[in-house]
Amino acid sequence: MDNNSLLTLRDVVAGYTQPVIGPLSFSISPGQILGLGGPNGAGKSTILRAITGTARVFSGRVTRAEPLTLAHQWQRPEYPPELALLGRELYALLGADPALAPEILQPLLPLPLRRMSGGQFQLLQTLACLCSPAQLVLMDEPTNNLDGQALDALSEVMHALSPSRSVLLVSHELSFLERHCSALVEVGQ
Repeated sequence: MDNNSLLTLRDVVAGYTQPVIGPLSFSISPGQILGLGGPNGAGKSTILRAITGTARVFSGRVTRAEPLTLAHQWQRPEYPPELALLGRELYALLGADPALAPEILQPLLPLPLRRMSGGQFQLLQTLACLCSPAQLVLMDEPTNNLDGQALDALSEVMHALSPSRSVLLVSHELSFLERHCSALVEVGQ
């Protein structure tokens, strides 16, 4: 890992009971939005889980800068049914700065999570991760369920990030990655 990288993967082969993806190598530097693209089922989400320690690394190496704070926007976020949270409470739990919340998010903050549509919940969780203090935000298919106005807000917040923060953006939508990423890594099946 070079001295400027927040995260480096070297020849990582990852999966669960057996390898799903790899070998894969890349580094992420502060201020970078790195896109990880490829078809559905290629292992993009598995790489994010290998970074967070919830998927197995069979070989290779994942090296993080010390200390490194992460926020992880899940591809299919789930409502926590045992917790009756409001949007603003989830936003606060993720450490997101209320001053960074775009206007589109304001109507969602007083709503109970269970009353939000899938797109509203996706938007809240995605923007809360981006507005958190995490140095590296892992985003897994953040465009799922979002309409044009929500996509515009997502783009605006992503590109307003502090130069000390970075994003690893997973998507199978190549045009979205090309518009928003400073570098792309393609994975195949």
